[in-house]
Amino acid sequence: MRWNTLSFRLPGLRVPVAPVAALLPPTADSADVDEPADGDKLRVRSVWISDVHLGTPGCQAAALLDFLKSVDSRHLYLVGDIIDGWQLRRSWYWPQAHNDVVQKLLRKARKGTRVVFVPGNHDEFARKYVGHSFGGVEVLEDCIHTTADGRRLWITHGDYFDGVIQCARWLAYVGDWAYELTLRLNRHFNSLRARLGLPYWSLSKYLKLKVKRAVSFIGDFEHAVVREAQRRGVHGVVCGHIHHAELRQIDGITYANDGDWVESLTALVEHLDGRLEIVDWSAVIRRRAAHPSAGARQAEAVEA
Repeated sequence: MRWNTLSFRLPGLRVPVAPVAALLPPTADSADVDEPADGDKLRVRSVWISDVHLGTPGCQAAALLDFLKSVDSRHLYLVGDIIDGWQLRRSWYWPQAHNDVVQKLLRKARKGTRVVFVPGNHDEFARKYVGHSFGGVEVLEDCIHTTADGRRLWITHGDYFDGVIQCARWLAYVGDWAYELTLRLNRHFNSLRARLGLPYWSLSKYLKLKVKRAVSFIGDFEHAVVREAQRRGVHGVVCGHIHHAELRQIDGITYANDGDWVESLTALVEHLDGRLEIVDWSAVIRRRAAHPSAGARQAEAVEA
């Protein structure tokens, strides 16, 4: 099955069936304006991004588009919550910048990058299309990636291991609403901190982690994912979902979480030799502003 139209139904929301061209600009130029020269791009073997939350005001679409323009890879994995169906069900929010991100992803697929979409809980509507593709983007429930050095990595969004999602779906929706509220408070809070000369501090991330830890049935997300990776006999797991970038060894398994594009602006990359790193794109943007001549090669990585 090929998707020639963008058509889906979210619970409680009828989304009009429309050709992709009707939702995207008529030309590909907008997604490629100011694209770096090939020699200035960061060249890696694979890229993982998740928790973009297109369709929400908190999505850092411009920063993500900058990242996508600045990095070339053979494989690009979209590890869930790329589109926020929960938010779109409440109110439709889809500015041009979000179109540009979708357009750039489709353009990468057309130009030969293998693009795989593993849906998450916020874009779970796409799970009924598992096994199909649209615009060259494969939709898979989960998948295995083999690194250049032979390691097998299991790729999953991670929501199946979240007790909030599994045991109390209504609480997950309430938590999502509360998180959106704290994102708004966060902007005002950090405006005040900036006027006082204090550095940025994520109130929303802090509160989200605190609330999740307070819920007795959530369990230990990271260890739950690692236990399943061990059961599957793989060398590691790549996931998202909790908006917390991490790369470390847990019980002999490589645990990698690629973070998010709401606050952290992080991605996981595999270098040509199979080495994994987390790229902090907010640090790249800050360095580029301080040193305009420095290109994408100055990407800062968070060590495992």
